[in-house]
Amino acid sequence: MCLGIPGQVVEPPIGGLARIDVSGVRREVSVAFVPDVQPGDWVLVHVGFALAKIDEEEARATLDLLAEAIAAELA
Repeated sequence: MCLGIPGQVVEPPIGGLARIDVSGVRREVSVAFVPDVQPGDWVLVHVGFALAKIDEEEARATLDLLAEAIAAELA
């Protein structure tokens, strides 16, 4: 099973890479599959690639579910 994590673009793409914030962690991610992203956009990130743009509601719902799953594992 593969897991894609929602992240928000915080810096515009330069040379095919954009800085993405995933729950406070910022990383450079390839945006080759979604070259039209801009700061503020949400994307689904998997192994260093932004695979698709998603809306903020979907991103927040997914992040909430992931947080619940982690909390349940730690309890």
